[in-house]
Amino acid sequence: MTDKSFITVKEVMTPSPVTIDGLANIHKALNLMEEHNISALVIDRRYEGDEYGMITVHDISGKIIGVNKSIDRSSVYEIMTKPVLTLSSGMDIKYAIRLLTRFSLSRALVTELGVMVGIVSLRDMTVRYVRADARKNASA
Repeated sequence: MTDKSFITVKEVMTPSPVTIDGLANIHKALNLMEEHNISALVIDRRYEGDEYGMITVHDISGKIIGVNKSIDRSSVYEIMTKPVLTLSSGMDIKYAIRLLTRFSLSRALVTELGVMVGIVSLRDMTVRYVRADARKNASA
């Protein structure tokens, strides 16, 4: 028997991320972000074989506001990232941190059997990893 000595992505993720339709305008996306106090939205898949997309405050700042585009006349699909990196819910956060860092990403979607179950940030995984490591070293 093996002791589970690692933290899974599922333990750190935020379940059920807020989603938006790709045809929605940026104004609606910003309102959703403000309402839920978040900085990223997931764009729903249009059909089973489609991929999820993501839009962040950073995307809106750089691709809309920074180039003086209208938030009312610009659509989410124009600036979203698609496809987005997905992580298995059972992955060790140590490897998830490495993967996000390798691709200079701040967050990823979490899936189980191809179905989105959450979203996880590099910040949350790093903080959790460091805290767990500190507790382990303190008890050694």
